[in-house]
Amino acid sequence: MTMKSWKLKEIVLMSLFGVVFGIIYLVFVHFGNLWAGVIGPLAYEWIFGIWFIVSILCMSIIRKPGAAFLPETLAAIIEVLLGNGAGPRLILSGMVQGLGAEAAFAVTGYKRFNLPVMMLAGAGSALFSFAYGYFVSGYAALDPKFVMIMLALRVMSGILIAGVGGKYLADGLLATGALRGYAISRAGKGEARA
Repeated sequence: MTMKSWKLKEIVLMSLFGVVFGIIYLVFVHFGNLWAGVIGPLAYEWIFGIWFIVSILCMSIIRKPGAAFLPETLAAIIEVLLGNGAGPRLILSGMVQGLGAEAAFAVTGYKRFNLPVMMLAGAGSALFSFAYGYFVSGYAALDPKFVMIMLALRVMSGILIAGVGGKYLADGLLATGALRGYAISRAGKGEARA
């Protein structure tokens, strides 16, 4: 992945989304705490997809290797700088999540950006983050049935919130005309709406 092939406006857009979603991610930590008070320990799994969305949004728009990994990593850095209590470990978590989304696009050779691929990217982020969490957060000590429920909910959240949500957020921005000159606007209309 070389930044030489990136245009300045792509780097700026990716950075802007990284910062904005770093703030959103931190807000959702607090929302998750409230939600956990209502429904219990599985609360975060239902909304986990929100923490993957910037990778899918940026890749949908920019369509270059690194466009999923870099903004997810930047968002994690911003979240830590703004005071997330997880500290630097969260940056590694963001990197892992970004790699999960990036893997889905790499499998297609960075040539397909339709809804099924975006959903696959959301699932990829969920699976990579779950594997990381399994070893770092001690999921192995939990009841295996509970762990399977956690995994199923996280993957579903990744597919729906990050995959579907990221795709439709990108398409919504495209419809406003704000993304003229980016790869998403140069794609065929059929693909952009798929």
